[in-house]
Amino acid sequence: MMDHRFFLLLAVSLLAVFSLVSGDDDFVGSGDDVFIRQVVGDEDPLLKAVEHHFGAFKRKFGKLYASQEEHDYRFSVFKTNMRRAKRHQKLDPSAVHGVTQFSDMTSSEFRKHLGLRSRLRFPADASKAPILPTNDLPDDFDWRDHGAVTDVKNQGSCGSCWSFSTTGALEGANFLATGKLESLSEQQLVDCDHECDPEEEGSCDSGCRGGLMNSAFEYTLKAGGLMSEKDYPYTGTDRGSCKFDKNKIVASVSNFSLVSLDEDQIAANLVKHGPLAVAINAVYMQTYVGGVSCPFVCSKRLDHGVLLVGYGAAGYAPARMKEKPYWIIKNSWGKNWGEKGYYKICKGHNVCGVDSMVSTVAAVNRH
Repeated sequence: MMDHRFFLLLAVSLLAVFSLVSGDDDFVGSGDDVFIRQVVGDEDPLLKAVEHHFGAFKRKFGKLYASQEEHDYRFSVFKTNMRRAKRHQKLDPSAVHGVTQFSDMTSSEFRKHLGLRSRLRFPADASKAPILPTNDLPDDFDWRDHGAVTDVKNQGSCGSCWSFSTTGALEGANFLATGKLESLSEQQLVDCDHECDPEEEGSCDSGCRGGLMNSAFEYTLKAGGLMSEKDYPYTGTDRGSCKFDKNKIVASVSNFSLVSLDEDQIAANLVKHGPLAVAINAVYMQTYVGGVSCPFVCSKRLDHGVLLVGYGAAGYAPARMKEKPYWIIKNSWGKNWGEKGYYKICKGHNVCGVDSMVSTVAAVNRH
């Protein structure tokens, strides 16, 4: 007799295919972003009390609208996002999805909180990280426990995720090199980094319009380093001039490398070299509240830069009927998002492309 898990997976997969083929507006596939509201059981009390939940959402996230017309429009977006919830929750049952600060935003508005220009190529002189031994890796590892990770930051509605991923990796590398944890300036990258790929016209780091972590490492290498957050604070816009002062550099890049797509190599590089700059498809992150995200269906079209800080051996995933290992991701949407600003995603299957673009950086010991 066939394992009942096969039928569960088949049912969910058929649901996804049917929704995509039928063009159902309540389901959005890999080319779009999805708004999810957690729904438990067959009855959806949330849809019956949508006004109450919209009120709670406004209070929780301090939402104020300029006019009644704007309020009514946002309410309609909120309702639409809740209608999409039930189906999409089924595709990622091992995580908890719910109302987040993005629940009154359209897909295009949400994309402003991303910013990875994944069409950019890696710089031609980026080296490949050497293969590391993997036989003695710990089962669980988290750089937060070792002092190499700064507090969660918030990029706001500027598409500068790439700069936060870059600073996070260099913050960790600088800690390993110097023993000192310095919060580094994303704004320096937003204002001053216009590193381009000479082989691809128009592919340059472009402030709030997007960029790529490896290009930012290249800029940092050429500029001599990054200033501190306190000396060059984040503004969330790219309309200012470059205020870089080379006399105030606190962290410098020695070199950076591309890590093999093999997950054991990613884990080995993480443990040996510090937090890693990674790219991911953020569709499930838009409404993530907690747990281990292990979706049955997820595009590998990369659109968001984040920081890989650790991994765990056993995140419970009831839909997969067993414990699942997971990656620990530091995001840049503030501490009110996710698990105090962090995201857990399944390890082992390149879920949402998390293994596709991984970089490690080494820092100069300046002290």
